[in-house]
Amino acid sequence: MTIGVLALQGAFAEHEKVLRLLGADTIELRKSQDLEKDYSGLILPGGESTVQGKLLKELGMLEPLKEQILSGMNVLATCAGMILLACEIDGGQAPHLATVPMTVKRNAYGRQLGSFHAESEVAGIGIVPMTFIRAPYVSDVGDGVEILSRIGGKITGIRYKNQLAFSFHPELDPDLRIHEAFLKSC
Repeated sequence: MTIGVLALQGAFAEHEKVLRLLGADTIELRKSQDLEKDYSGLILPGGESTVQGKLLKELGMLEPLKEQILSGMNVLATCAGMILLACEIDGGQAPHLATVPMTVKRNAYGRQLGSFHAESEVAGIGIVPMTFIRAPYVSDVGDGVEILSRIGGKITGIRYKNQLAFSFHPELDPDLRIHEAFLKSC
């Protein structure tokens, strides 16, 4: 199985390493032509959502990626990737892919110094380690969005149809179950 990993900016290499450990092949998605390659799932990594969104538009990748997701491509989005999927972003920033009916608050736990580690339940997976780095959280969800995890009452993980999104970075922790669940869905 081959997974496409958005490789414009951010923590894409860490996702690739986890996927290879689990036996999956990866391809880096860096330009619009890469979206024509054959892959079974998509990773939207952490990083800086504003930069990623700008590059997706400039490189002509935004609409084709959105079409792939809306056509059923399985997605695992972490941190900035979660922001890319949101239909609304607190603070008035324009949405990017806008494929999940949710509102996301950027940098919700503060800047870099507000980064932290926790352990909590992810529905269907169990207790997992969670590394939050300048993390968002989901402030509101629409119809059909399943809440998978919370920290301190704030929504940190969701599933919507073919899309999994987490505000933390599972690729930075040794627990591989979130990536395993994603690969099974592909």
